[in-house]
Amino acid sequence: MSMLELGYASFPILLLMIFLRAPIGLAMLLCGIGGLYFSMGGSNMFMAKLKSETYSTFSSYSLSIIPMFLLMGQFATLSGMSKALFKAAESWLGHRKGGVAMAAVGACAGFGAICGSSLATAATMSKVALPELRRYGYSGGFSTATLAAGGTLGILIPPSVILVIYAILTEQNIAKLFLAAFVPGILAAIGYIITISIYVRVNPKAAGTREPIPYAERFKALFDVWPVLLVFGLVVGGIYLGWFTPTEGAAVGAAGTGVIALLSGSLTWKIFVDSILQTALSTAMIFFIVLGAGLYNSFLALSQVPQELSGWVVGQGFSPWTILILILAFYLVFGCLMDSLSMILLTIPIFFPVISSLDFGMSPEHVAIWFGILVLIVVEVGLITPPVGMNLFIINAMDRQTAMKDTYKAVLWFVTSDIVRVIILVLFPAITLFLLPG
Repeated sequence: MSMLELGYASFPILLLMIFLRAPIGLAMLLCGIGGLYFSMGGSNMFMAKLKSETYSTFSSYSLSIIPMFLLMGQFATLSGMSKALFKAAESWLGHRKGGVAMAAVGACAGFGAICGSSLATAATMSKVALPELRRYGYSGGFSTATLAAGGTLGILIPPSVILVIYAILTEQNIAKLFLAAFVPGILAAIGYIITISIYVRVNPKAAGTREPIPYAERFKALFDVWPVLLVFGLVVGGIYLGWFTPTEGAAVGAAGTGVIALLSGSLTWKIFVDSILQTALSTAMIFFIVLGAGLYNSFLALSQVPQELSGWVVGQGFSPWTILILILAFYLVFGCLMDSLSMILLTIPIFFPVISSLDFGMSPEHVAIWFGILVLIVVEVGLITPPVGMNLFIINAMDRQTAMKDTYKAVLWFVTSDIVRVIILVLFPAITLFLLPG
């Protein structure tokens, strides 16, 4: 069997292992090790490759940003920022039709700006918002669907752990990717709010109403979110202005949210230790997937599969836009079956060379950044798409009273909003790129 045939044969084996419910990181690790072993003839070169690949993967300075952002999210959860964000948004929007649900989306967007994790955003905001949604007569399916969709803003609005991984895989500037994600993230929040407004008019019984509160209380609630604005401005603004690197910015953000949690009185020694342990566990899980993907992608590169695939696709004479749409459709379908991190790690080394070889009338850097944001959005849709939308299971686990089918029905409205947003960003790349310098 040739090297190329060995590379192609690894795909059905990998999919079979995933179908048999092997962890995706383990499946990629075993396929990578097996492929390298057979392609190198079981020689000492294989052991040398295994050692060097492991060292080069984990010695990457850029990877140290991940535990910092995860720790920042842990501290942000403890400091009461999520509650302050929801109260501020609710005070201004809560009296409108569907306003409490809109407030939940707004709070998710704000919390996502200091968290960087979709699952953490969904889980944290549901603790704060679900009781309020129940209190004002919002239906269970609509409430859980809103929070599941709002949670996806955690990986789109910078800082984002998934964007960091994409930047490392494609050797792009992390700060520029964060900047490019900002406007699409705001559009996502606005799109969800518009979706809520339409949904409550089509289904008027799905949402109750509440009395407006005085402006004095509204401004007080708005003032209470200053820690969020401070941390976000310091981290993202500091990175963009060149005060510090993305890794240093993540460390500053983690330290800042830790100090805020301490001053709020919610950070005890036990909670601090638990936060460190939870961060370590999450980091270990991500790094294990990164290692598995690194070894598997190293084997694929050795087998020349990405290069052959890129050459074959370009040789078919399809337009660049057709190829882009097919790739995004692939992500939309497989996002229903795999988690976002695994999808990015597994597919970007294969698809990115294809996209890089196409002419979209932009510079290679702009194509890479634009494609990264599009992929992130489509993968994000998988978090709320049946049957394996992770956010749906997180929210449903916190609200056992609501049947999963009711959440599925309501969340399709938000999926439609996501698809419309993807179409807009594909047609108008300048929306993503206009903030970039030069």
